[in-house]
Amino acid sequence: MITLGLVVAQFNRPITEQMEQEALEAATAAGAEVYETVQVPGAYDAPLAADRLARRDAVDAVAVVGTVITGDTDHDQVITDATAQRLSDVSLERDTPVTLGVTGPGMSAAEARERVENAATAVEGALDLVDELPASDSQQ
Repeated sequence: MITLGLVVAQFNRPITEQMEQEALEAATAAGAEVYETVQVPGAYDAPLAADRLARRDAVDAVAVVGTVITGDTDHDQVITDATAQRLSDVSLERDTPVTLGVTGPGMSAAEARERVENAATAVEGALDLVDELPASDSQQ
């Protein structure tokens, strides 16, 4: 059984509550176990939590979910760019799949609500990566 870590950004709740539910349902449907869910204040805070989960021997992959909604500045672009880059870094540094289920930038709240299924896609992607990538020498 594949074991996942799940990181859920709290900013823009209740949208992220729906995303968390989608992620949990996708894991259950695929026969995966969610080892631990870590709640973080916002998407920008997710890389540290993803890194901590990826360090655990029991965790095969990490899925990160959240949403960044546009405002009057380019803040949403800055947040999503930094988050995506650091999550990619965690995946490579820990040799553990870390998938990005964070929606945005440039979305309204209504558009974000229409994309809550991206959380399930992040879980499915994490599971696919575990299945497709052979274990590294350090994990064998």
